[in-house]
Amino acid sequence: MAGARPLRIWAVSDGRAGIEAQALGLAEAVARLKPAHIGVKRIGWKAGLGRLPWRLIPPGARTGDAVAAPYPDIWIAAGRATLPLSSRMLKWSEGRTFVVQTQDPRAPLDRFDLVVPPEHDGLTGPNVFPILGAPNRITPEKLALDLARFQDRLAPLPHPRVAVVIGGKSRAHDLPLAGARALAAEIAHAIQAAGGTILLSFTRRTPAPAREAMAAALAHLPGVIWDGSGENPYFAFLAAADAILVTEDSTNLATDAGATGKPLFILPMAGRSAKLERFHAELRRRGIARPFAGELTAPPYPPLLETDRAARELLRRYDGST
Repeated sequence: MAGARPLRIWAVSDGRAGIEAQALGLAEAVARLKPAHIGVKRIGWKAGLGRLPWRLIPPGARTGDAVAAPYPDIWIAAGRATLPLSSRMLKWSEGRTFVVQTQDPRAPLDRFDLVVPPEHDGLTGPNVFPILGAPNRITPEKLALDLARFQDRLAPLPHPRVAVVIGGKSRAHDLPLAGARALAAEIAHAIQAAGGTILLSFTRRTPAPAREAMAAALAHLPGVIWDGSGENPYFAFLAAADAILVTEDSTNLATDAGATGKPLFILPMAGRSAKLERFHAELRRRGIARPFAGELTAPPYPPLLETDRAARELLRRYDGST
């Protein structure tokens, strides 16, 4: 594989922000431990073929960035769209590429050198390394850099600053209009009682009626409500916050917030997921997060640095395979 030269790593996904962050975050964590060049690959499939089981998707129907030899030293992929390629990469590279898949691939594990799923998926195996949450791109340096870009808007805001990140519709959860309005009222009451400010952001999955209702209901508070235009202040909000509130539908949001070491509170939504309930229970057990009940302060905890732990394990196995 690689000698003294920098590692060549490809971070592969379908390009959606939350999915790409897992592959890219793990790649960046490896690069912090060992010199590496990271290439980002975004994969798509023609004519809706991506909805088929991965075994039935012909690799030649791929769209997006080129995936061809020479292959990288380390392939780190996330998401269902990458499986028709990830599952064949060991064969295509004749074993010279170390193949890593985040999440549960729901494919034979022997097609990968390493699988990094969330603990709450319950996946086990000799090449499985579960972590709490999902890989992410959070580092103190990244938070500081993003905060600097928004410093003019955020620095004058009084404390406590409360970052509120709202998810949306998924297989297990939803945010109906009535629920969004009730949630906004509870958030507003807590921030007003603390004399604080709001840093509000939505995800692409937030239903438009819920987004509009919450933005309107919280507009009277001092702070910043991101309307989706211009540069995304998500990381700057996390860096500037004294407390962080995220909805219960997303592993990524809670993992990102937990990496800051700041008080973290989980906002309820309609629906339920047994897997996410296990995830939140473990966050509570470790003192990282708790359900939102109007409070904005909580005891300190060590930042959640699972991406770095996964990167160390990845390199340990990679070095042992060379």
